[in-house]
Amino acid sequence: MYNRGMEDFCYLSEGEVYLDAACQSLRPRPVIEALSNYYTQHNSCGERVKYKWGKLTDEKVEATREKVLKFLKLSARKYTVSFTLNTTYGINLILSQLKGDNFRKIMTSEIEHNSPFLATMAFSQRTELPREIIARNEDGSIDVKKHDFKNAIVVVNCASNFDGRKLLNITELTRAIHKANGIIIIDAAQAMAHSVNILRGIEVDAICFSAHKLYAPSLGVIVWRDELINKMNDGFLGGGMVDDVKETSYLLSSESKEHRYTRFEPGLQAWGEIIALGVALDWLEKLPKSAWQNLENNTEKLYEFLLNSKKVHLVNKEANPTMSFYVENLDSHLLGEALSRENIMARTGYFCAHYYLDHVLGLPPLIRFSLGLHNRPEDIEKIKKIMTKIV
Repeated sequence: MYNRGMEDFCYLSEGEVYLDAACQSLRPRPVIEALSNYYTQHNSCGERVKYKWGKLTDEKVEATREKVLKFLKLSARKYTVSFTLNTTYGINLILSQLKGDNFRKIMTSEIEHNSPFLATMAFSQRTELPREIIARNEDGSIDVKKHDFKNAIVVVNCASNFDGRKLLNITELTRAIHKANGIIIIDAAQAMAHSVNILRGIEVDAICFSAHKLYAPSLGVIVWRDELINKMNDGFLGGGMVDDVKETSYLLSSESKEHRYTRFEPGLQAWGEIIALGVALDWLEKLPKSAWQNLENNTEKLYEFLLNSKKVHLVNKEANPTMSFYVENLDSHLLGEALSRENIMARTGYFCAHYYLDHVLGLPPLIRFSLGLHNRPEDIEKIKKIMTKIV
């Protein structure tokens, strides 16, 4: 059976149970080695040097851009891949440069991470365009017919970070928004690792995600439709973005398709992290079916246990590797500390989804178990044993 026998997570000590993959996934050894190899074998600036180390860096970085598009099944003729810090930074980078006079309003949903929730709030305040909050169904879908998307910017996730519910009708939603002359930006941070299939081939206007939730180093990625550049101002500029500069003018490198990615890449980039992301994508593509089956089995067993525990109140309506809950008459932060003493690492609080979890649902602080490909069946048994003992 595929579990820790693969040895890519062998650095975990026996008995350590990591349950915070929704925050950042653990990195398999090939990814860690790729990052180390960059620093020890060809540490160099991309796109700026002519010596062989730099040329090797350029080749590997360009290969990663191609792998991201292939992973998402999007055409390089229509889309560009740019690298940044994280999902939050990517969403803000786009919204801060969109021309407000092209749109009538900005929309987001009630179950969003603070990344799009606050960024859309700031956009509305800056442009004085109205902001609308969309309700989501229990399965994560949006009732398309209930909303007017005319000339709207829609920024929503395609998988929740507290219960994993998915934007199952993303195809229908995207078509409706484009038909109404609007644009859609997707927060894919929670979908890329375990739910990318719902996103593949869907031609939204931009996809923002964090590589560190995708078994890769800390890094942000923006996958964006080339046409989006026509709706933007030049609002965030610096080194690496221009072909020429005069006293009061400049020529952007992004004017050409070949260097369009520079539109969102001011300054030096995290070359080693970008290269390691490419290795992480290769690693994911080559995983045997047994690896995914192991994750599914672990998810089902843990969900059933929590669902049938009398004092446990789950936010989830169905099994998902990410599940949040609270226990009657037990502070979640104290529970998290108790689990930590048993080498079980889980997140507590509102997981940057304060508006929905606290102010809409009125829930107390929660505890979140988020599983990954590193988890073993023994981990689930240990969780069940310790939770039963504590609760």
